[in-house]
Amino acid sequence: MIHQYKLNGYNIVLDTYSGAVHVVDELAYDVIALYKKTPMEEIVKIMLEKYARNSDISECEVRETIAAVDELKKDGQLFTEDQFKNLSIDLKNRKTYVKALCLNVAHTCNLTCDYCFASQGKYNGNRAIMSYEVGKKTIDFLLENSGHHRNLDIDFFGGEPLMAWEVVKQIVAYARSKEKEYKKSFRFTFTTNGMLLNDEVTEFLNQEMYNVVLSLDGRKEVHNRLRKTVSGKGSYEQIVPKFREFIEKRGDKEYYVRGTYTHNNVDFTNDIFHIADLGFDKLSMEPVICDPSEPYALTDEDLPEIYNQYEILAKEMLNRQEKGNGFTFYHYMLDLSEGPCIQKRISGCGSGTEYLAVTPWGELFPCHQFVGDEEFSMGNIWDGITKPDIQDQFKENNCYSKPHCESCWAKLYCSGGCPANSLHSTGSIKGTDDFSCDIFRKRVECSMMVKVAEAIKAME
Repeated sequence: MIHQYKLNGYNIVLDTYSGAVHVVDELAYDVIALYKKTPMEEIVKIMLEKYARNSDISECEVRETIAAVDELKKDGQLFTEDQFKNLSIDLKNRKTYVKALCLNVAHTCNLTCDYCFASQGKYNGNRAIMSYEVGKKTIDFLLENSGHHRNLDIDFFGGEPLMAWEVVKQIVAYARSKEKEYKKSFRFTFTTNGMLLNDEVTEFLNQEMYNVVLSLDGRKEVHNRLRKTVSGKGSYEQIVPKFREFIEKRGDKEYYVRGTYTHNNVDFTNDIFHIADLGFDKLSMEPVICDPSEPYALTDEDLPEIYNQYEILAKEMLNRQEKGNGFTFYHYMLDLSEGPCIQKRISGCGSGTEYLAVTPWGELFPCHQFVGDEEFSMGNIWDGITKPDIQDQFKENNCYSKPHCESCWAKLYCSGGCPANSLHSTGSIKGTDDFSCDIFRKRVECSMMVKVAEAIKAME
């Protein structure tokens, strides 16, 4: 499976199954496009006709290019066969252990964001704060069900987890007290809207949290339009100074400023650049996931401009990098040489198997985006997984179990896509959210181009 595209002056060829990325000239680009289904002599004829006015391209040059493609094919860098399909069968029968939990410590929030998938933090239920007893038992559940995993991840989530601040500190302390006994290591992350950040919180998060995600949608008018306080006022003015102070004190530790773009700001690169200009250098911007009837929902008509925006972003990232004020964009962090293992690339994030979400009262769901949907209630932290059939559904869900993924060149980069997005758009976790797929493929193209440009620059 081959994917070819042109971007920012580069002719890029991806061999899906080997992962090899080639930057080629125009002649090689055209030869590769014909190679699989066209006899060699026919390729020579077509190329000589196409480049008849180019004195640098002779019959000898064309034949040498075809020979070079032959060699790449023999070396397993072009037109390689799919050697991974049978692994998806093994994944269905594998024994899985939990290695990560999303702790919904607060089903309540101090903002009323219009697009919130969690219904302003309540997840279509009652407001609730996780008790220490539930938090403690959640840590016990993870330790007892983690099997061979030594490194365990806990993500404090909500709602707004700072509204459960005392419980968060207690849970962290309890988890740390168990590390030596179980020979495990906890890695904590924290997602916050920033409204309750203060010196105490900052010091603790910077000491204990491996990563902190800060929610900011971009320009003041964009952010304030949908991210409002309970009194209806925008939150930009309150959180930006807090975020800037937080990052200044965080030093070189991990963080992300994460935004959401909607139909209201399809020109979302202006929001990304605005955040970067505020002094933040680790950024993420996600497309809104919501009911298509909402006025801020993205539409198919938005796609051409969304594609354009991702290209603008990639080019500006390279430009700023050249000037010494670059930034990282989460979805362009593509490792072409030492990426995830092939099992991970097939099966994805591990939701429902290695990764689960826990509600304030200890109920288990495949991930935070399924919380509140009783069809996907898997059990609880006291009894464990009481509905293994749900877990089996997620074990079987990968890029080889979805018919729409069969011919997709990006399937080993998205692992079949987000099960929650698939459910919400098609009614099944085995469905395909075409809109999300289109955006994902464009992001991979752009991120690959950035890596190509960086590699070429490094060789100069």
